[in-house]
Amino acid sequence: MDTAAAAQLSHAPSGTQWTITSGGHEAVIVEVGGGVRSYTVNGADVIAGFAEEEHAVGCAGQVLAPWPNRIRDGQYAFGGDHLQLPLTEPERHNAIHGLVNWTRWRLVDAAPDSVTVEHDLVPQPGYSWPLRLRTTWSVGEGGLRVEHEATNIGSEAAPFGLATHPYVLVPGVAVDDLTLKVPARSRLLVDARLLPIGAARVAGSEYDFVEGRRLGSTVLDTAFGEVEPDADGGSQVTITAPDGRGVTVWADSSFGWWQVYSSDTLPADRLRKALAIEPMTCPPDAFRSGRDVVTLEPGASWHGVWGIRGTV
Repeated sequence: MDTAAAAQLSHAPSGTQWTITSGGHEAVIVEVGGGVRSYTVNGADVIAGFAEEEHAVGCAGQVLAPWPNRIRDGQYAFGGDHLQLPLTEPERHNAIHGLVNWTRWRLVDAAPDSVTVEHDLVPQPGYSWPLRLRTTWSVGEGGLRVEHEATNIGSEAAPFGLATHPYVLVPGVAVDDLTLKVPARSRLLVDARLLPIGAARVAGSEYDFVEGRRLGSTVLDTAFGEVEPDADGGSQVTITAPDGRGVTVWADSSFGWWQVYSSDTLPADRLRKALAIEPMTCPPDAFRSGRDVVTLEPGASWHGVWGIRGTV
């Protein structure tokens, strides 16, 4: 992409666009949020993205850091300090999805089949630790692969969590007709603000997708835990159409939680058109509970890898 074209595209709501391709796989990575706007295999959509002139509707394709999901009242304690985050979900009085999904990420490296972007998170009210976040997006025979790195470039330990927010689909197949498989034995119970108030086993309930079953009319905005690992220590969530086509979202052992959202609160043109399948390092409200929060010591880095592969 030449400089003039990049400058012109940077005025789009999602900023500069970087297209990566390999063997029929194509993804568009965006400057604002450092996420993925579209991903296709042989021209068929694998994710429900958004147009260049749109914002990332429903946080589509975004990187969520330094925490995923929600924090009750935006309040938490760490290292003896009590902190207050901006309430970015004011209707529920929560802080949601971190601090970097609407910021500009800079290009570090680009190749025909990969792009690396980086963002320096500066200390700010509610989160007083500087982090350097780096993401490498690549496509190839194995699908879309995403590698994350977070480094504490400050002098004090920092709390950290990360998730991503892809909406996956099988073209031409209604969400209700998909078979969903989630290798998790429990789910979080939530209140009206979608904050955890307990946990329950999924066995035998409408939330039991361990063996895979048709979604039907089930409404999900659910955090699944007690994930059963694969042989390599990671895990994967799959959707399969009646004709056998399907999409898998996989993640390494850094991600011990899955959020699945059936898009029931999105605008009418996106209502139940795709499933958000989100690998998370920690559950909702983790900065308050402390559950699976990563403590990044000064100079230390965290790494995580996930991806999408599909036959659509």
